[in-house]
Parts: sequence; C-alpha cells; structure tokens
Amino acid sequence: MWLIFAFSGPVLWAASTHIDKYLVERFFKDSDVGVLLIFTGLIGILPLPIIAAFRPQIIAIAPVSIAVIVLSGLLYMGAMFFYLRALQSEEASVISPLFQITPIFVYGLAWIVLHETLSGQQMLGGALIMASALLISIRPHQGGLRFKAGTVALMLACAFSLALSSVIFKFFAIRDEFWTTTFWTFVGNVIFGAGLLAIPDYRREFAGMFKAHPIAVLSINGANELINLGGGLGARYAALIAPVSLVQAIGSTSPLFVFLFGIALSLVAPKLGREDLSARSLIQKGVAALLVIGGVMLIGPAR
Repeated sequence: MWLIFAFSGPVLWAASTHIDKYLVERFFKDSDVGVLLIFTGLIGILPLPIIAAFRPQIIAIAPVSIAVIVLSGLLYMGAMFFYLRALQSEEASVISPLFQITPIFVYGLAWIVLHETLSGQQMLGGALIMASALLISIRPHQGGLRFKAGTVALMLACAFSLALSSVIFKFFAIRDEFWTTTFWTFVGNVIFGAGLLAIPDYRREFAGMFKAHPIAVLSINGANELINLGGGLGARYAALIAPVSLVQAIGSTSPLFVFLFGIALSLVAPKLGREDLSARSLIQKGVAALLVIGGVMLIGPAR
C-alpha cells in the first residue's frame, strides 16, 4: 500500500504544477507571487483543528522541537516562493525537472542528520537526475544556447529549502509522531502566510485580487492547495513506511506526469495550458525524462 501513497505525490504534484502555471498566468502574471502564497498559508489553517481534535498530544513535545518543526513549515513556504518566481517566466515542464535537484540535497542532509548512507549506485542515479535538470535548463537563443542561470539559481534555492524541510519533518516524525509533526509544520505555513499578509503591499494586492475574482481565485486555488496537500501527506506518510531514498526516487517521476499532462492539455484544452511540442523540444524533454528514469532505476533499489 505504501506505493499508492508514494505515487500520489508525483501524480498530484504534476497536476498542481499545471494549475500553478494557469493561476500565475491568468491571475498573477503581473502580481507578486507572495500574494499566491497567502492563499497557501491560509489553507493551512483548515486541518489544524481536525488534527488537534484527534491528536491532543500535539502540545506534549518540547518547545525547542516545536520551534524546529515550525521552521520546517517556513522553509517549505520559502521553497514555494522561489518555485513560483521561476514559474512566472518558464514552462511548467522545464521547472518540474529542476525540482529533481531536491533529492541530491535530501541524500546529503539525510546522511548528516539521519545517518543514512549513500551507495555508489545512488550517487550515480543522483548524477543522472542532476544532468536532466541541467539539460532542461539549456534553451536555444539567437542561434546559440543560453543557460538560464536565473531559473537554475531560483530552483537551487527552492530545492535546498525543500530538502531541509523534508529532512526536519522526517527526523521529528520518526522521533515523535507523524500527525504531531504535521500539525506544527502547518503552523509554520500559516505563520509564513500571515507574515506576507501583514505587509501592506501584499495585503492590498491580496484584497484587490479577492475583490476582482473571488469565486475563480478561491475555487481554483482552494482545489489546487487541497491537491498539493494530498500529494504532500501521501509522500510523507510513505517515507515513514518505506526507505526515504526509495520514496524520493518515486517522487522524481513527477516530470513524466507533468509532461504527459502538458501534452494532454495542449491537445485537448490549449487555453488551460500549452507546452512547446516542437521536435527539438520533444527530443530535449524526452532525453531529460529518460535521464530521470535512469536515475530512478539506480536510486530506487538501494536501501
């Protein structure tokens, strides 16, 4: 059953990536992405009373532990900030493979914090995934090739923040309890969103967006956040049952689902999402996807 939870992550995240792209282009193209994260932070309020009702021991852990877990939630939101910044100027199918740098950081941090060791096979698999991220970030420009350093820098910051958040979550979920750790992680998300809402410019933009498109923004973004939440909880729960390296490897298949969803949208509903389907782009993304698959095959079997 853990495979179902593990695969729920990449499938749901791939769907969320395209919804994020639609939201950014439709409602937030000329807005700061921090406004979108206010929605993400406020959605985190919804599960708090539910978890508290079934897990009254959430306040039984040490204050220092609570502070570090809350930091995990803040780091996650910071990672999403960098991600949305990159998504404002690039295709979803390009951004998603750059997410695959995250396992490289996860493996290193897990070795330090969780004392998990890396085999040569895992390191080779990680190198293939890194190669796919670098390949997908090179684009034709004025007769030559342009390396999108800005996009890569944003996604490196995103990947490291997300990796550190994941390792902190894993550490406390094993030591204490899954839902207790989840509760305080959501508290960190809410604090981040509330902090953005306290900034006057963000607050005015948020109020204006809500006033102009209340139903569309709330319904689409609300559904998207629930999809993202489901993928995150599924992957985190799978990491408690199975080796974290295997779950991370399965999570690396997200670009394949992003690519498939992108093709489907381009053919069936181009107004909702459009991918570059030129021969050059298909070959480039196909090779990158094969590198990810190779990396997953090498990393996955290692324990």
